[in-house]
Amino acid sequence: MRFGTEAMLSEYEVHSRQPTEHLIHQHLPLVKRIASQLAVKLPSHIEIDDLIQVGLIGLLKAVDDYQSDSGAVFSTYATIRIRGAMLDELRGRDWLPRSVQRDLGRVAAAIERCEQRLGRPAGEKEIADELGMPVEEYRTLAGELACARITQLDEAELPPGADEPDDQFFESTKREALVASIETLPEKERIMLSLYYSEGLNLKEIGLVLGVSESRVSQIHGQAVARLKAKLSDWR
Repeated sequence: MRFGTEAMLSEYEVHSRQPTEHLIHQHLPLVKRIASQLAVKLPSHIEIDDLIQVGLIGLLKAVDDYQSDSGAVFSTYATIRIRGAMLDELRGRDWLPRSVQRDLGRVAAAIERCEQRLGRPAGEKEIADELGMPVEEYRTLAGELACARITQLDEAELPPGADEPDDQFFESTKREALVASIETLPEKERIMLSLYYSEGLNLKEIGLVLGVSESRVSQIHGQAVARLKAKLSDWR
């Protein structure tokens, strides 16, 4: 969603007037919504309440650290901090199956080779051909990669021995690279990510917007994750 200048100024003014406690209470539904989005394809042993707890910590830190002149509305800033706290928790649990990690790397490498050769975003048939498999088999594989979205969009690690200022610079630069990469995605993938991560729509709702089935949304999602991994290869 794009915000106009008046909308952003309005939110800045609201934030500056509201007591911290009220601001936290106002954004509790955001924590629950993000936790629910992330929990959809997580293993059953990971409790949504655990995600909500770490998300609340992220919200508290967002309230403490937010600066109205930073160029981001508070809800957007809070979303990043809340999701980031949840991602850190999930990374620490190392929940993603090795088979999915392996397949994601394989598809990302195929996309990277295709796009270097073609000089443009590769279509699914071109990616499937690069992988040596039929399109339908590739679509199934892409759908399975959708569960990798939690860690793989933000997976780069700090170099050993990095101090705190470097940590902050690294995280900021990495996020800028991710945002720039998302902007270069094919339109349908870009819209899908925006509807899911920014607007909070579920797969069925996104399918209605795009005119495709829920399973097709998962395939688009998985391909977008792999494409982003290829674009961010310098961070691996």
